[in-house]
Amino acid sequence: MEITVNNNKVITKAKNLEELALELNLPKKGVAIAVEKKMVPNMEWTTTPIKEGVSIIIIKAVCGG
Repeated sequence: MEITVNNNKVITKAKNLEELALELNLPKKGVAIAVEKKMVPNMEWTTTPIKEGVSIIIIKAVCGG
């Protein structure tokens, strides 16, 4: 299915946010995901389905100064 991740069109086979995170090789910590502008706690990634055309924002924490 086609979704939008950080304003880029992405084709994915993921059925939920956890599968998407694995597909995109995201680290297990230091990542926040918002679906349709609503933050989803990482404990809910396995139960949050992905639907065709959904808009997802992924934010990665960066250390340094």
